[in-house]
Formats: sequence, structure tokens, C-alpha cells
Amino acid sequence: MWSVLLMALAGILAGGALSLRQQKAHASWPVVCWVLAGMSLLAAYLLTLDGGA
Repeated sequence: MWSVLLMALAGILAGGALSLRQQKAHASWPVVCWVLAGMSLLAAYLLTLDGGA
């Protein structure tokens, strides 16, 4: 269950990064969003290895 929520969060963050880039925000904001999305996907993957406890 948590892995699904983390994957959804990653999708929202990736969409936010694309939106921020389109709005010409400061370059650090989309990078931060991409890094957080990647960390969320990594956490979801690690949860699936653990069995989803």
C-alpha cells in the first residue's frame, strides 16, 4: 500500500518539476523536485523488497 502511495507522490513531484520548468522558475526548484521524486521511487522499491510490511 505504501509503495503505491510513494509512486503516486513521485508522479506528482515529476509533474511539478515539469510545470516549474515550463514556468521558468529558478533552476534549483525543478532539480529538487526530480531528486525528491527519485528518492520516493527508491523508497517504494525498497518497500516492495521488504514485502510491504
